[in-house]
Amino acid sequence: MEKQKNLCGKSRKVDAPYAVFRSEDGWEWKVLKTYQAPEEESLNPYARWFCSVSSPFTHGGYDMGDVYVSDVGPELVAAEAIFLEGR
Repeated sequence: MEKQKNLCGKSRKVDAPYAVFRSEDGWEWKVLKTYQAPEEESLNPYARWFCSVSSPFTHGGYDMGDVYVSDVGPELVAAEAIFLEGR
C-alpha cells in the first residue's frame, strides 16, 4: 500500500486555517498545520496539529501551539476539502 501524503503539512496563517473546531464551552481550535496524514494520525495516540486556540481564558485573543488531535473540540464548523480528504 502506498503511503498517504500529508496535504495539510504546510503552515497557514490564522485567518486561513485548514479547519475550525468548536466546543460548547467557548473553545475554538483553528488547524494551521497537520504533521501526519490522516491514516497515520488514526494509528498514533500522540498525533498533533499546530493550532490557534481561543478560549474563555484568552479574553478575545488566542494562543498558538501544538495540540493533541484527541484534545480538539467535537464540532467541526468549517473545513477545506483537502483537510477532509481521507478523514
